[in-house]
Amino acid sequence: MVASKVQSEIMTPLGIDIGGSGIKGAPVNLATGELLTERERIVTPSPSRPDAVASVILELVAKFPQAKGCVGITFPGVIKNGRTLTAANMDAGWIDFEAATLFTARLGRPVAVLNDADAAGIAEMRYGAGRGIRGTVLMLTLGTGIGSALFLDGKLLPNTELGHMEVRGKEAEERASGRVRDEKNLNWKDWGQRVGEVVACYAALLSPDLIIIGGGVSSKGDKFLPVVQEMAKTPVVAAQLQNHAGIVGAALFASQTLT
Repeated sequence: MVASKVQSEIMTPLGIDIGGSGIKGAPVNLATGELLTERERIVTPSPSRPDAVASVILELVAKFPQAKGCVGITFPGVIKNGRTLTAANMDAGWIDFEAATLFTARLGRPVAVLNDADAAGIAEMRYGAGRGIRGTVLMLTLGTGIGSALFLDGKLLPNTELGHMEVRGKEAEERASGRVRDEKNLNWKDWGQRVGEVVACYAALLSPDLIIIGGGVSSKGDKFLPVVQEMAKTPVVAAQLQNHAGIVGAALFASQTLT
């Protein structure tokens, strides 16, 4: 029993989700997709330079001494081979930056880095609303920006970044992100119409079989998703893992990639 417990502790992966306003993390049970403890959150440093963000992640990791396995870290931008190529809502120092190399050196353990929305989508396809769904599935995360993850028969097409697609002359995330709702103090109906307009454009472009809406607002889906679905004319559902999806997907990705 003792040996089994020790092995479980050693192999437990951590998921870290970097966002424009906060950095969240927790150890993850990959058998169920559940967090093993309450998540911890620290405000994203400003300016959000790589070294400053790495220091916050080191502080987060220290809060989970029982999780000694690999670490998956999400980032809001295009990621290729551990390098962050874009950084729309983060410091420009992340552009064309070796993020995985920095995090591995600072944490002293294996680290995998991936796009934040891709991580959320991976989690929802394995454990949540996309489980068992064939065809084209689009995952959207509505937060500081709009993240996107696109799947065909369960396989991820990474780094789609549809939040930067223009809708009537303005980037989609400048019309319908969670940040815009807060900044303009929009009620749920008015914001839902903005989201619906954007989602309808995605639906016309991709003809998805299912659209999953994630991010913190997914817990309020009943307040705005009906109008979104009506405008999109496509099945639209709330993410089942809600705001934990990025953490879970990051841990799952790291486990699959590094072990």
